[in-house]
Amino acid sequence: MADKFEQQLADLDIQLTDKQKEQFCRYYEMLVEWNKVMNLTGITEYDEVNEKHFVDSLSVKKAVDMKKIQSLIDIGTGAGFPGIPLKILYPHLHVVLLDSLQKRIKFLDAVIEKLGLEDIETLHGRAEDYAKKTEYREQFDICVSRAVANLSSLSEYCIPYIRTGGIFISYKSGDVDDEVKRSEKAVKILGGKIDDIIKFQLPGTEIGRSFVKIRKIEQTKKKYPRKAGVPGKEPLS
Repeated sequence: MADKFEQQLADLDIQLTDKQKEQFCRYYEMLVEWNKVMNLTGITEYDEVNEKHFVDSLSVKKAVDMKKIQSLIDIGTGAGFPGIPLKILYPHLHVVLLDSLQKRIKFLDAVIEKLGLEDIETLHGRAEDYAKKTEYREQFDICVSRAVANLSSLSEYCIPYIRTGGIFISYKSGDVDDEVKRSEKAVKILGGKIDDIIKFQLPGTEIGRSFVKIRKIEQTKKKYPRKAGVPGKEPLS
């Protein structure tokens, strides 16, 4: 395990056990191997994966005390970010990974098995559909997403999954103020309130990141999310 990775984690006040180091190594190896036959990530160089996927995923601890979180859903998880790194670091978490592409789910299932992760499940489908199911709707302490979508659409995908009092964290690049302002009405309609915007640089880099922290203050009305495809095409405003 590279010293650079450990230093970047140390800057976040994170120290990995030997088992966790091994899990991250295996995850990296599988990501690169599977990426040869399917498009999982444009980033495959060791230090870059550590930095832009692993450290980035774990830096959410700047916004939330993850030790107090029991259940987490990752919407549009892709190759498992941030859900799998968070599960590795915080084994107590009950984690659900949702993605709309079956081949990505196949990869995630293989990673979960290889890393020996428990109390973690994958869902293949659209966020709008699973959010209507009682076993997932308003069941989670936190919803996280690194998905590339505007915050109004993302809020409609994600806020229905969190319980009242829970948190939705959207991972964004540095400059988000305008986007946050444009999403305020949508967030309110969905039962949320923008709590904070945490801006920082990824440790040891010039990369600007932001976490938009949305707290759920009341239940989401039953009509949300709207049917699959609509939130992306017609964001609430």
